[in-house]
Amino acid sequence: MYLPNKNCRLTIVVLTALLFVIPTDGCRKEAPVAPEPTFSPVPGTPVYTYAVVNSWPHDRSAFTQGLVYFNGVILESAGLYGHSNLRRMELDTGRVLQQVAVPPEIFAEGLALLNDKLYQLTWRNQKGFVYDRKTFQLEKEFSYQGEGWGLTTDGQSLILSDGTDRIRFLDPATFAVNRSISVSDHDRPVPLLNELEYVKGEIFANVWQTDFIVRVNPTNGVVTGWIDLGGLLSPADRDATTDVLNGIAYDAAGDRLFVTGKRWPKLFEVRLKPKP
Repeated sequence: MYLPNKNCRLTIVVLTALLFVIPTDGCRKEAPVAPEPTFSPVPGTPVYTYAVVNSWPHDRSAFTQGLVYFNGVILESAGLYGHSNLRRMELDTGRVLQQVAVPPEIFAEGLALLNDKLYQLTWRNQKGFVYDRKTFQLEKEFSYQGEGWGLTTDGQSLILSDGTDRIRFLDPATFAVNRSISVSDHDRPVPLLNELEYVKGEIFANVWQTDFIVRVNPTNGVVTGWIDLGGLLSPADRDATTDVLNGIAYDAAGDRLFVTGKRWPKLFEVRLKPKP
């Protein structure tokens, strides 16, 4: 056993009768690596793989926590203490067009765009930020209980994950919790839900420390499918700073799905297909 540094959080997960103590976002690379959780779809649940349609440069320094596509650009919330920010990037080049820093004591997390406002979560501060989409001017703060991990919207509610199997639906005006769901695959809870995206009436959720995205029915939390993105980033594109898959964005008008990871040098457009 080891004592993590102050930028580390621990999540205890019981999976297949084994106890894993897992260091969470913000752990330094020199910390010992804990075993990864062994997630696998329950037999009978559809599993999808992918074809890469396109790829573009992505800033390797960005510890991607939230990803949004809007009118040809990528909006991103990047994390880590002292490095968190909100940024606008050119899709084709990955060039940062606009950026605003988050205070150094804040670890930024998920991001959502609703009614021309950008909503950004923080990890442990139990507060979020609301920005004007065009200017990135901070307009107000809001509060919520527990940790903040992923954030998306169905056009009416803000949809928030907190690293467990629970997803909450918040009123975007009052930030009150209207309802919540527990995500499960054939009654088996699926924890460690991270970055979220609302896609064609489903919630897509990164499962932290895995190459899986789960597709979730937003009404009852039932997993409708698993997306296996294993092998997406090639070994040649990895270095000592490369971290896990995290970051989902959807272009509704063009029906394009984008994915990336923490400190990945590329952002991908993928097309889903059933896994043989």
